[in-house]
Amino acid sequence: MIRANDIIEKVADYYPAANFDTIRKAYAYSAYAHRNQVRLSGEPYMIHPIEVANILAEMKMDVASIAAGLLHDTLEDDPMTSIEDLSLRFGDEITSLVEGLTKISKIKFKSSREHQAENYRKMILAMVKDIRVLVIKLVDRIHNMRTLDFQKPGRQEVIAQETLDIYAPLANRLGISWIKQELEDNSLRYLQPTIYRELEEKVARKELESREFIDGIIKLVQRNLDHYDIVGQVTGRLKHLYSIYRKMMRRNIAFEQIYDIIAFRIMVADKAECYNVLGIIHALWRPIPSRFKDFISIPKANMYQSLHTSVIGPDGRHIEFQIRTQEMHQIAEMGIAAHWHYKEGYQLDDHDRKQMDWLRQMIEWQQDVDSPGEFLDSVKIDLFSEAVYVFTPAGEVKELPSGSTPIDLAYSIHSNIGDHCSGAKVNGKLVPLRYQLQHGEMVEIVTSKRQHPNKDWLAFVKTGKARSKIRQWVKKEEERRSIELGREFCEKAFARLKLSFNQALKSGKLQAAAGEFSLNHAEALLAAIGRGKLSAQQVINRIYPELREQHKKKGKKVEEKAARKPAHDGISIKDIDDVLVRFAKCCNPLPGDDVVGFVTRGRGLTIHRRNCRHVKQGDSERYMEVEWNLERSVPHSVKIRIMSEDAKGMLVDLGTAISSQEANIASGSLNTNIDHKAICLFEVQVKDLEHLKRVKQALRAVKGVYQVTRMS
Repeated sequence: MIRANDIIEKVADYYPAANFDTIRKAYAYSAYAHRNQVRLSGEPYMIHPIEVANILAEMKMDVASIAAGLLHDTLEDDPMTSIEDLSLRFGDEITSLVEGLTKISKIKFKSSREHQAENYRKMILAMVKDIRVLVIKLVDRIHNMRTLDFQKPGRQEVIAQETLDIYAPLANRLGISWIKQELEDNSLRYLQPTIYRELEEKVARKELESREFIDGIIKLVQRNLDHYDIVGQVTGRLKHLYSIYRKMMRRNIAFEQIYDIIAFRIMVADKAECYNVLGIIHALWRPIPSRFKDFISIPKANMYQSLHTSVIGPDGRHIEFQIRTQEMHQIAEMGIAAHWHYKEGYQLDDHDRKQMDWLRQMIEWQQDVDSPGEFLDSVKIDLFSEAVYVFTPAGEVKELPSGSTPIDLAYSIHSNIGDHCSGAKVNGKLVPLRYQLQHGEMVEIVTSKRQHPNKDWLAFVKTGKARSKIRQWVKKEEERRSIELGREFCEKAFARLKLSFNQALKSGKLQAAAGEFSLNHAEALLAAIGRGKLSAQQVINRIYPELREQHKKKGKKVEEKAARKPAHDGISIKDIDDVLVRFAKCCNPLPGDDVVGFVTRGRGLTIHRRNCRHVKQGDSERYMEVEWNLERSVPHSVKIRIMSEDAKGMLVDLGTAISSQEANIASGSLNTNIDHKAICLFEVQVKDLEHLKRVKQALRAVKGVYQVTRMS
């Protein structure tokens, strides 16, 4: 078994100033935490975290990553280990890495469909804030795949498919090609064992058959490099198994039909020599135009750089060449992990930074790299910070905008579920509908046939679909309410004139009247009446013009009296009477205030002050113009707030002032605040706005009063 000193020796080779005590402590702690555990192979469980740490040391990772590799299973496997304990012993940095690895391990992958696999990968990237967590997780998966023989066949397939769908693409995203290739090949081994063995045998035979050919190409290229005084290293190899398998599946061809199975790599000193070598290769053999790619001028998204060209070589065989520098090779093999190699004497220059645009989105760059750990002290993955990924009970991953709520999720599943969403359970616990979902949560939507969209939902939903569907329902519902209210207005107006509204509707007269008002149908006409855009009397005049003539003969005075009747408590509504009217408690309008009526289902008209905040938030189509009928004098309640000295008898003095203006007091109270000021609240009844002004003036005249305010 690998010892702590074996790992320390590897670290000392590339970072002599490392804190080796941290590695020793993590080794000892992990050994104690896993002391009673064994793997399926029968070996001590401790072998796994040691192997993970050893691979990380071979990758020249920093001490924190290696320690986290040793500790990565302790939180999950040892009931005695807690985040607080790890933080106390190893500090916040290592604890954060271990905690991040534990979060990933708790994700249950239940689907291998392509779009779902991409959502899983996005979820992991969104959950992981420090890129080292991903590197350690990939190494953890490498060792698990190397020892997969001890799992049952069914479990082998599940883990292999998960590796192929989730972790190999993540390795590719980070540019760590050797991990990507090993994970892909091992996944193929368990998912397609027969095909894997056949390919393995064919590739081995092909390599033996091609050894003389490969050596000949290497010698020829090397002689030409020497001729032009270019120092370079030439190697040849057969492509890895999964890439060959994928090409066979994609093109639907047999192994024998793949002509570019051999690839050569040439490594030189600098970028200029890369292009010189390209010219040498094209001079030796005829290039295939469609197979040339310049990833040096235009790097791949994962930082990969090389020149790729395919030529028709000896015997008409297709040969692929990759031409790169040593630094490019480091990045091609190790991706982001390659930057731990640049710990001393190497600084990333401006040119390097320009070639790594994708990485700049994930990393807060460090200007000075004095140790392997410093470079990634604050590495963050922000590519998916604007999204949140959650599970449905069926295990499907849903991608939503950051800040999304259960209602957004409900509508993303199905419009009908959104319309009837009455609640939600997150990880088994009930949460409010405005709860903001977090990465990795399992969300169950609770529905009810009685539940319908609420206009208030628009204040906190995030997705366009949810907002659109809620608005559609609200608009449809408001239209229905307007039609009901319009019908109510018409029925009363028709009955007052001893006419039959139902007969007018059935005979088509209402439909004809709708056309005269440029409306499509009778329901649109009723909705316009309900919203106050038309009056029932206007419709009657169009249907029965003879009644309009009778009104004219009775004279202007009679017409005005019929057209403007008091509806309720001093409010007049043009062409409408017998309508239920009430006054809004939110703003307590008084005669003299600028007011507007709001159509409310089953409650007639609610009168608001025009500057009331509810008026500004409401649907403008449901407002109806009203005015005060000042001929009727009825009392109206209004609330007044008074700030005064906390003096003896103040409440009596204030009550006397109100009564002196012939205003009735419905209720009154007095409280003292921390500043020893008295806050008095009165509900009084006044006739109109002028009456209220006189009451306020009388209150301000009371000794010790600081402020008098009308409350909304």
